[in-house]
Amino acid sequence: MTKHAAFAAEDAVTAVPPPAQASRLFSSFPPRMASDCKKAAQLGRMDLAVSGVLRAGSLVDSMKASSPRYSKFAASGDHEDWMEKHPSALEWFEAVQAAAKGKQIVMFLDYDGTLSPIVEDPESAVMTEDMRDAVRRVSQNFPTAIVSGRGRDKVFNFVKLEELYYAGSHGMDIKGPTTVSNHKMADEVLCQPATEFLPVIQEVYEMLTAKMESIPGAMVENNKFCLSVHFRCVDEKEWDGLSAEVRAVLEGYPDLCLTKGRKVLEIRPSIKWDKGNALEFLLESLGYAGRGDVFPIYIGDDRTDEDAFKVLRDMGQGIGVLVTKFPKETTASYSLREPAEVKDFLRKLVKSSVTKG
Repeated sequence: MTKHAAFAAEDAVTAVPPPAQASRLFSSFPPRMASDCKKAAQLGRMDLAVSGVLRAGSLVDSMKASSPRYSKFAASGDHEDWMEKHPSALEWFEAVQAAAKGKQIVMFLDYDGTLSPIVEDPESAVMTEDMRDAVRRVSQNFPTAIVSGRGRDKVFNFVKLEELYYAGSHGMDIKGPTTVSNHKMADEVLCQPATEFLPVIQEVYEMLTAKMESIPGAMVENNKFCLSVHFRCVDEKEWDGLSAEVRAVLEGYPDLCLTKGRKVLEIRPSIKWDKGNALEFLLESLGYAGRGDVFPIYIGDDRTDEDAFKVLRDMGQGIGVLVTKFPKETTASYSLREPAEVKDFLRKLVKSSVTKG
């Protein structure tokens, strides 16, 4: 039995109730089932007017905005001002530590660009053994989830840690740990709110795959409940053609929406469910919803992670950490430059919890 670490509250005037003990599976908290999150997602379809869905006229401009060279040019004049608003989580670690003191940390981690570097071939986005060790140690101290746009099975094969929660397809496919313990929760699917879209997603995947064959470097990735059209290796001259092909396919599927990530176009069901909803669902499933002694930390690098950052901001609890080398519009509180700094931050967090635990 492992007790998840919380920072000590030596200076607190009122004692903070300790979090309930949990095994490495955190299974002393009753998990919510797929039907529960499906009902929540069906409370309202995604408002396409405000959801960040890409319109025809803005699609190529949005694709350019995800290019590092465009971002760097636009950010060159205000880097110092941006860093004042979003300081390094490493350099300001004592401030993070003070905010988390006496509270139960719950860790949420994106994968691509956060635990592994962004690479040209999405299938080669392998994390280092040092990073895997850092994540493993974090999970031994705090409840930990990987929240990724990747398919859940795929990101699990990259991370290879059975004691974590995995939220794939931007949170539309959540499953608990598969480590065997006295409180086994193996193969327990917690949340799949978009199951009805699976046939449509497969149909669109096959259509887009055929369309992208004529565009050198383009690749369509099937992430089960969503699709990713990667254009990182596509010549910029081909972007107009690529975006036109994607739009043409989606015209026949009004229940799907198109959003953008880092050098990738994302096709998702137009339900009201994203990484922010996944964060809320996991906190509730773990028994932490509505508690003031909880400190969620979400680390991510993509626009899709902003949904989780906004949830933390609205909760008034925890922090969001954006991984980026260039200034970006964000609601995250802190920043880290690259996965290597994420690893250092995780190790520092574990070391601090062990020292003060």
